[in-house]
Amino acid sequence: MEETNQKSIDVLNNLLEINNDRIEGYNHAIKETDQADLKGLFAHLSATSHTCKQELIAEVQKLGGTPIEGTKATGKLYRVWMDVKAALTNKDRVAILNSCEFGEDVAVKNYEDSLKNYTMGSEIFTLITKQYNAIKADHDKIKSIRDLVKA
Repeated sequence: MEETNQKSIDVLNNLLEINNDRIEGYNHAIKETDQADLKGLFAHLSATSHTCKQELIAEVQKLGGTPIEGTKATGKLYRVWMDVKAALTNKDRVAILNSCEFGEDVAVKNYEDSLKNYTMGSEIFTLITKQYNAIKADHDKIKSIRDLVKA
């Protein structure tokens, strides 16, 4: 496999893992809250990552690679941290939103790093930029809601 293709596949698979983390994280967050509006918000955010995941899988396969399955070890640690924090804060709304924003910060940074640090074809760049904009919008929505609750 061509080196450029392999680098692109590696970048896409990294973003695939990030989206897998988001899906698991938001499914976990849905279980951590009894608040219907948050459950709906988290389901919407998980749906963003489901869409991104399918697009990334298709692009990796188009390049001749194997899409990665599962999550990053850091994602698993993050979900454990959410468990502990939720238990300690009695499912406090601000604490849950803070935890989600932390996860969103990680996702946004990975997308930004991918766009800044890797040379890729215009089709992949366009895909990653589109996904970055969706992930960033989700991040900003979580932050906005959290800031309103804190006020």
